[in-house]
Amino acid sequence: MSEPLITLLAGPTASGKSRRALEMAARTGAVIINADSQQLYADLRVLSARPSADEEAMTEHRLYGAADAADAWSVGRWSRAVAPILADLADAGQPALLVGGTGLYFTALTKGLADIPDVPAEVRSAAVEAFDDEGEAAFRRRLAEVDPAAEARIEAGDRQRLARAWAVAQHTRRALTDWTADTIPLLKPGSWSGLVIEPERTALYAHCDLRVAQMVEAGALGEVRTLVARGLDPNLPAMKAVGVREFASHLAGDTALAAAVEATRQATRNYAKRQLTWFRNQTPGWKRI
Repeated sequence: MSEPLITLLAGPTASGKSRRALEMAARTGAVIINADSQQLYADLRVLSARPSADEEAMTEHRLYGAADAADAWSVGRWSRAVAPILADLADAGQPALLVGGTGLYFTALTKGLADIPDVPAEVRSAAVEAFDDEGEAAFRRRLAEVDPAAEARIEAGDRQRLARAWAVAQHTRRALTDWTADTIPLLKPGSWSGLVIEPERTALYAHCDLRVAQMVEAGALGEVRTLVARGLDPNLPAMKAVGVREFASHLAGDTALAAAVEATRQATRNYAKRQLTWFRNQTPGWKRI
């Protein structure tokens, strides 16, 4: 039986995924495809630790720096972008190596993920207000009329999930339960293999701290200055990238550089911890490094 042509390489930030990917691609001739939500954005080369221009020139890279910061990419949009790339590579018999730290991208690939349309903020807010005004019992009765399965499975007191189910039904005219039932994985079973880089936590945190220092030396402040100058919506995914808020605070004169660096280090460590936990819980059958 031949080896799968598609390899999924996952792991937390600062774990050495990009270096490992280059080594694997050199051996196999694989095209490296981005599976990291921050490395999608052209405006975040430094803050997202995207492969350098020299590294990208070593082998073909796809979906790195492909989006503008003003353009919000969802998991669904990434899925729609990666699917034809994988199909073309499969037709050519060329290996693909999907690399990143965004767990939901790997879920979409291997388990399927509903492409639920974004719900406007005003609809979400109205759902929360209705919950608070009516009380949970009355709100549940209202939800049961449009999505009885969601009302039955959501635990008592979970205002956030109850309000989300109602908001999705109101905005899309379709139950959240029906949306989540449409979960066809992008990859067929047996067509891929999974590998997780899982460093020892103390060593990983040390690498996170070093990564932040390297980002400052590589021009992170200039990158954030340029991004902030665009006056973009702070709720855009690119504006929520680790380091943007912290360094923007320094550039605005509200925080000393040392404090901004330390805050970014802490945020990076927290992010890495969440990623470690996610991959440990969601990819138990994958090989580990």
